[in-house]
Amino acid sequence: MVITAFEGWNDAGDAASRALDLLIDKWGAERFAWIDAETFYDFTATRPQVRIDEGEARTIEWPENGFWHASPPGAPDVVLLRGVEPHLRWRTFCDEVIEVARGVGARMVLSLGALLADVPHSRPCSVYGTAYDDAVLDALGLEPSRYEGPTGIVGVLHQRCHDVGLQSASFWAAVPSYVAAAPSPKAQRALVERVCELLRTTVDASGLVDEEMDYESQISALVAEDPETLGYVRHLEEEHDRAERPPDVDELVAEVERFLRGH
Repeated sequence: MVITAFEGWNDAGDAASRALDLLIDKWGAERFAWIDAETFYDFTATRPQVRIDEGEARTIEWPENGFWHASPPGAPDVVLLRGVEPHLRWRTFCDEVIEVARGVGARMVLSLGALLADVPHSRPCSVYGTAYDDAVLDALGLEPSRYEGPTGIVGVLHQRCHDVGLQSASFWAAVPSYVAAAPSPKAQRALVERVCELLRTTVDASGLVDEEMDYESQISALVAEDPETLGYVRHLEEEHDRAERPPDVDELVAEVERFLRGH
């Protein structure tokens, strides 16, 4: 399996990219390949960064899409693609990803994403899955994607996978729309746990617990300063607490569609 996450449009609260960072770290993954940035980026939009290392040497870091190999405990080996949504030549970019997937014998591409939704920061994060292939839908118990409208690199990648007969699926975490700019450790951990559930493996995400507590307390303090936002959040909490079942998948899909159309 190839698991992907891209910074940018599909990464609300930095949840998907940070989730993959945690998996790379905790599974001791090793980078074995990358996609050259020159062909796929407008460097006036995503600028390279100048760094000075401990030896005072000056280097330039370019936007990177790296492939990492990992051996999760008790699960088959996986390839992790951690990158930044490209600006140019998306079909060519996706074909390079598929070439690597086929080269390592992967049977599925799984993308991680996060979206802004009407959910409270003070409750557990919801994750839902969708797929484009009937066999994957049945095997993983996911919902078909009915989205129509603007898309990002994740949507194009899944379409290219479908075109060449490579199975694919997506996991999406819901991030509160009123704290769009804040990294969400709740959504990060929810995605990590969903991946581990799928692979029937484990990863130590205990380090996120303190981050989640700080995240919730800081946002609660900010929300309390604005009566309108406080009322909105209390309404979301009441709606969440009244529900006696998991969040409706169709409602979450509708949230994704509204988010994508709005951007």
